[in-house]
Order: sequence, then structure tokens, then C-alpha cells
Amino acid sequence: LQLRVNQEPSDLGLHAEGILEHSSPANHRISVLNSDQARENVVNEIINAEREYVKHLKDVVEGYIRHARKREDMFSEDRISVIFGNMEAIYEFSQKFLENIESSFVKEHPHQSQLGHCFLECSKEFEIYSDYCNNHPSASEELKDLYKNKKYRHFFEACRLLQEMIEIPLEGFLLTPVQKICKYPLQLNELLKYTPVTHPDHVHIQGALDAMKKIATLINERKRKMESIEKLAYWQTTVEDWQGPDLLEDSSELIYAGEMNKVNSAGWSQERNFFLFDHQLVYCKKDLLKKNGYSYKGRIDLDDCEIMDLEDGKDTQYNVTVKNAWKIHEVSREKWYLLVARSSAEKEKWMKAFTNERKRVKEDQENNFVPLYWKRMVLNKIKTSQEKQRSGGQMNYQKEFVRGIPSHATLPRSYSKKVQKKKGWFGFGNKKTK
Repeated sequence: LQLRVNQEPSDLGLHAEGILEHSSPANHRISVLNSDQARENVVNEIINAEREYVKHLKDVVEGYIRHARKREDMFSEDRISVIFGNMEAIYEFSQKFLENIESSFVKEHPHQSQLGHCFLECSKEFEIYSDYCNNHPSASEELKDLYKNKKYRHFFEACRLLQEMIEIPLEGFLLTPVQKICKYPLQLNELLKYTPVTHPDHVHIQGALDAMKKIATLINERKRKMESIEKLAYWQTTVEDWQGPDLLEDSSELIYAGEMNKVNSAGWSQERNFFLFDHQLVYCKKDLLKKNGYSYKGRIDLDDCEIMDLEDGKDTQYNVTVKNAWKIHEVSREKWYLLVARSSAEKEKWMKAFTNERKRVKEDQENNFVPLYWKRMVLNKIKTSQEKQRSGGQMNYQKEFVRGIPSHATLPRSYSKKVQKKKGWFGFGNKKTK
């Protein structure tokens, strides 16, 4: 009997549970044997699947990437990077990981094998899948364009035949790392199911499962953040008279947005549109001549400020009577801002948003959700394609970013139904953050 990973519990497993209800020593021995056999099957399945996966990576690296590098007339390094991402790094890591689990495999008694520590020791290295998963949509688009050219179709088919690989398109082979990183938590969950609490590997398998779920959450969050920073970069290009550093130098997502009144030092109230990003609050003036158009007016560094709630009544510093207001003190610049919301409910939402901003900044610092080189890559992409975006696609980003933003809007977590339905690579780790 072969119990495959990710299947429902077999009749054997259910039968073993029933046997445990009886107290005879003979029946207990049978249940232990069945439990050991079940765990052995899962262990064998994990190791065999890993061997097959490493062979697959080797076929792509040696069968496609190596030959692509020989054809500089067809493939620049940038094109190879877009198509294959960091698959070579994944291949190198996967070889070492396979060696680790093979060295932990007990050939004579496979059910005694202890694999949990292998995942725990490599948990940080599994993060390299994040870059691959984020690049995969670009790889698919690039291949889609190349397959329109007969020369490239013939080249890819020749690579497949020379490497004696199964007959599926290259895009199918490139999907395998995405599928593989999704399967690890499922495999570990199956292994845990058949690992008794008395087994020396039980605590390590549980730890490995938790670690791989965190990797899954990290990859999902980075995927979401990558989509977010692209929108932020495009949105900045639509704002007139932008001054100072690019938005992406400090920020990676829009947390909250809405209209408020900003009271200046002379006591005059100015209506402004505020955009709360991580690390900074940007305020703009709406351009009445352009639909959804904004002109830049300033920003507040949230890493260097104090937010002070105000009671309704007269503010002595500004000599004005206010309601639903608060102050922001930018410490290093010794600059004060008096902001007024349209209602008490609106003010409460802003206060929660500022708290949420500090929380997300802390999470980013702890998890490095958005590596700096990602931001630089997006900025370079925007700058090199800016002219093209002006003639077409740029306005789409602007509309998606600002169209009909209510004061409680949050991008990209809960901006629209379309974004809410968008899923990450994993089924878990996608719950809405409150």
C-alpha cells in the first residue's frame, strides 16, 4: 500500500484508528505497524518528490538556460533573467536541501527518519522563492510574446528534445518552483499527521510546519507589496509639481486616504487630499481642471513626529476654534500641522490609521517585506517606460489608485472587490489584516 502525500487519509489509517480502541496487545502491535507504515510512505514520498524536483530544475538549467546563454543574438542577460528568474539559485539551494534530507533518511527503518530539522535549518533560505514567485507573471508575459516568433518556438522545442524532457511548454516547467513552495506545508502537515507525539521528530516537524507557513505568509505579503509599489510609482508620475525624494525611497503602500482641512499659521483653512503611506503623510491639492488630478503640496515625516489629539474648542496656538481636530508636530523641523476631519467618525478612522501605519512599519522592519532592490527595480522600470506610459497605461494606474476613494479607503488591502479577490500563491496567509 502506498500512501501519497496530500491525499485524504487512507482506509489503512482509518482502520488503524479503529484498532486502537481495542486493548489487546496483539491489536496494539498491528496499529503500531500500520502507523509506522503510513509514516514510512509519507517519508518516501517526500524524498522521492524532492529528487524528482531537483532533476526537473537541472533539466531547465542545463537544457534551457545554458543554451540560451550561447545565443546572445536571441537572449540578453536581462531577457534570461526575466524568463528564468533566480531558478539557478533555487537549483543550487535545492541540491543542498536534498542532500540534507537524504542524509537524514534511515534506509533500514524509514519511519524512524527525522526530517523536521532539515526544514528548520533552511527556513531562511526558502525565502529565495519569493523573488521567483514575484517574477513569474513577467516570465509568462515574456514567453507569451516570444512564442509568437517561430524562431523562438523552434529554439525552445529543440532545448526540450535535447534534454529529453516531457512534452509540455517551457511555461509549464517554469511553474514548478511556484507549485513546489506551495506543497511543502502540505507535505509537512501530512507527515505530522502520521508522526506520534512520542516520536523524536514530532516537535521538529511541528516547528518546520510553522516555519514553512511563515514563509508562505512572507511570500504572499511580498507579492502583495510588489503589486503595491508598482502602483505607487505610477501614481507619483501623475501628481503635478512633485518635489523631493521619490515616494518609493521610503514607502511601499498606501494605508489610508481622504479629504481634510489643513489650517495654516495664519488661521486659514485649506482643503487638501491626504495620502497616508508607511513612513510619510503626503498632502495634495485637487486639480479641478483634471479628473482625478492632483498637485503636490507637501509631506510629513511620520518617523519624526508626534500626533496629539485635540479636544473640541479653541486652539490657542492657532487662535481658531476647531472640532474633530488633531495636531502633528514634526520634531526635527520644529513644524506644526493642524488637521481637521469632517466628522468625529472620520477623525477616529484617521487615528486608527496612524496606529496601523506604525504597526506596518514595524512589521516591515522585522520581516523585510520589500527589499530595497525591488524598489530600485520598479523605479528603473518606470523611468525607462515613462514615455510609453504617458501615451496609454499610466492613466489606468492613476484611475485604479484614486478613482472614487472614500475617506475609509485602504490600498491595496481593501480598496476594491477586484483586489480583494486577488489571491496569493498560498491558500493560507491571505486573511484581511484588520
